[in-house]
Parts: sequence; structure tokens; C-alpha cells
Amino acid sequence: MPRAMLLVMDSVGCGGAPDAGDFGDEGANTLGHIIEACATGRAEEGRSGPLCIPNMARLGIGEAIRAASDIALPGFDVAPQGLWGAATEISLGKDTPSGHWELAGVPVPWDWHYFPDGDPSIPPEITHRMCSEAGLPGTLCNRHYSGLPVIEDFGEEHLRTGKPIVYTSVDSVLQIAAHEEHFGLDRLLDLCRLTARIVHPMRVGRVIARPFVGDTARTFQRTANRRDFAIAPPEDTLLDRVVASGGRTHAIGKIGDIFAHRGISTLAKGKDDMDLLDRTLEAFDAAGEGDFIFGNYVDFDTLYGHRRDVSGYARALEAFDARIPALEARLRPGDLMILTADHGNDPTFRGADHTRERAPVLGTGPGFAPRALGPMYFADVGETLAAHLGLVPGRHGKSCL
Repeated sequence: MPRAMLLVMDSVGCGGAPDAGDFGDEGANTLGHIIEACATGRAEEGRSGPLCIPNMARLGIGEAIRAASDIALPGFDVAPQGLWGAATEISLGKDTPSGHWELAGVPVPWDWHYFPDGDPSIPPEITHRMCSEAGLPGTLCNRHYSGLPVIEDFGEEHLRTGKPIVYTSVDSVLQIAAHEEHFGLDRLLDLCRLTARIVHPMRVGRVIARPFVGDTARTFQRTANRRDFAIAPPEDTLLDRVVASGGRTHAIGKIGDIFAHRGISTLAKGKDDMDLLDRTLEAFDAAGEGDFIFGNYVDFDTLYGHRRDVSGYARALEAFDARIPALEARLRPGDLMILTADHGNDPTFRGADHTRERAPVLGTGPGFAPRALGPMYFADVGETLAAHLGLVPGRHGKSCL
């Protein structure tokens, strides 16, 4: 039996979403603008010259970007040797759960709840209930904030007062940062579980635990013990369908959290994307016939997209690209591996938030002839993999094979 692999390069969008203007993101193009910046010498920190991602170029990344939007791509004229396309999202969001659920065959059927950009952003009835039920002296911040600046600005006060740092963003999310040692990791996770029970009925997609360590604003750093407490998908995803068919699913990174740990056979985490790629290679070696490997690689988004770090994003793309041959070498006859994204996060764009974009879709495997996949939607990615595994067709999307 064949195996299937879906590897999500978090936020590596390719522009051209037809409804980008509805999200205030018209003109955003994560990959296209990084290529432009590198070609014109505007991404020279820690690297130099044109963006060097020969393996993605070989698989068809240039054609995927062109399929999504009309943008100049110097140096990306190589004839594709893989399956390639650009997928459009129909879920009304540009966040992690919306993108991943739809890629796994289940578009989001509701509107998410978003906290307004105010002071406070999160209503007092929610924070008061959190404090009452968890025995907290209060909370800090309670505004839209980015994850690293928020611990720099409020971390020392958190250490003095014992109050957790509560914040949100344009996504449907409530995040809680606390010191892993002074506040306690288990205590933080318990607080997030409690908070999830409060806000999930409102359709807030995720409550995220953001533990950190360090003694001062200059030394604070987040740890690898992040945990997402997400609403469960509204129906069976590709993960559930694989398990029901007798296969096993191997989740890499935050996939388990995104899917509320439904349909997960094994789970591997890592300290960064390079570590996660090591875990992915191990999963490729361990997976049996009919198995499905689902990975998320988040550094593009959290370390570089939100911080609008073009050079860092380019370095991350180049480092990831260099690992693709090792992934390809693990593919067996009958395997299908797809690389894609869940949304955009254009580091050249205004603000510091996700951008509504199409996602590149790059497929490869022994015996697959190069070709365009044609116009497609996120759910088509999941149905393509489902068809490859011989599963009964789902309710959403269609196979592009």
C-alpha cells in the first residue's frame, strides 16, 4: 500500500488570494516579495544574494507562485520536475486551525470569534472568571501584542507580581505567557485548559500556552513547551479517516494540538524546524503501508513572519530547502509527499500579522510525472492524499491526481 506525507511550511504563502482585500491584505505575497527582496539586495543579514531554494524550484515553486499571482520571479524559470499548483482557502480565516483543517479536508463551517484591538481586548468577565477559578491575583497586558515583545515588556512585572501575561491578536486566539519555573509549566497548562473551557463555546479557536525562561527583559526567551488548546474539528479529518481505515498517523510539531489530538497515532515535537525535520525523517523510516505523516514547521511564521524579518525568513527557506533531498531519499515506490502552507505572513507587508494568500502545493514521489495540478482549493490537497491512500472520498474537495 502507498504512504502519504503532508508537510506544512507555516505561513509560506504565494499571494493572489481572490478575497485578500476583504482581509486588508491585497498585494501580500510572502514568497514573491522575499524573492524580490533577495534579488535586489534587501535581505543581506546572515545571507546574501538571490534566494537559493533549488529543490523547491525544481519541484515547481516558481510556477506555483505564478499560478497565484502575476509577479516577476528572477531566477525561477526552471522547468518543474514535480507536481505543482496553488491552492485557495475558502474558510473565513487566515489562521492555523482554518488552514490545517481545510488542508485535511474540513473547511471551517463557522465564523471565528476575534477579540477587538482595544484596551482591554479580552472582556473583564473572562479574565475575572480565569482569576477566580485559578486563584490568580490578576492578569497583565490584555491587549493585542506580539509574542516576543510581550514578554520583554511585561515579563519582569510578571515575575514581581505572579500575574500571567494574557494577550491576543488578529487571530481567533487567547495566549497566556508565564515563566516556566517561577509560575510553573504545569500550572500554566492547567490555566490554559481552564481558559479553553471558558472561551471555546464563544468560537475562540485556540488558547495557547507560551512558557518562557530568563531573569530580565534582555534574557527572556520562549521555550519549546508551547501548547495549543484548540477547538476540535467539526467532523472527521483526513487524520481520523486514515486511522479508521486501519492506517497510522504520525504528527510532527504542533499538529496534535491543532487537531485537539484527534486521529493521532504518534506525535513528535522538537525545539526548532531543523529538529522537527529530523523527527520527520525518523517518521518516514518508521511509517508503514497506508500510513500518513503530517508535519508543521512553524519557525517561518513565529520567528520571521510576525517579526517582519525578511533576511531571517529567507535564511529559513534556504535551510529548509537544503533538507528536501533527504526527505525525497526516504520516499518509497508508491509514496506521495506534498509540501504546502496554511496561510501567508509576508515579512515585507504592513503590520505584524498573518496575510490572506494562496498556498503553494508541491508534490513528488517515485513514479509521479511532472505536471500542473490545475486550479485547486485547500480541501483538494487533503482529498488528493486521501485518494492516493485509497480512502473513501470525503464531503469536501476533490482529488487532483
